[in-house]
Amino acid sequence: MSAPGNEGVPMNAIRRRAATAIALFTLCTSAAASDEQQLTDLLNEFLAGATRGDVATHERFWADDLIYTSSSGVRTDKARIVEGMRNAGAPATPPAIIYTADDIDVRLFGTTAIVAFRLVATPADSGENTRATPVTYYLNTGTFLKRDDQWRAVAWQATRVPLNCRSHDQIFSRLPL
Repeated sequence: MSAPGNEGVPMNAIRRRAATAIALFTLCTSAAASDEQQLTDLLNEFLAGATRGDVATHERFWADDLIYTSSSGVRTDKARIVEGMRNAGAPATPPAIIYTADDIDVRLFGTTAIVAFRLVATPADSGENTRATPVTYYLNTGTFLKRDDQWRAVAWQATRVPLNCRSHDQIFSRLPL
């Protein structure tokens, strides 16, 4: 017996094709979810390493051909970032600033991904004068490429959020239309 429009094709073959199509769709969907989770995990691991001043974390996160534009408008590359960290000496223990991310938005385009998030730079509690320094926020956007099955940031843009803007509504209401 064959399905309408598939005269001559046995029903078993049609079922196998449908099962294959469903399996491929599921595989593609789970691969996208896996890539999104990999990028989110990579970002969080990077921020934890940046908090500790871990040079190896920077070496793993940034691609060798990185273009990085800082929140102060300085353009640099991976070699200069890593060199600057090595020359800075031992990081503070405990760290002076703790870096975390919120509002993470991952957009996948095959082996390219855009990761946008709000970086939260929280001064560590010093014990005697907690929160003397305000929390600082940055809007960051990174472009990642998957090479040799590893995601690496190839472009990065950081923008400091003004101190009087803390919510998305406050940030976006100040944009010129």
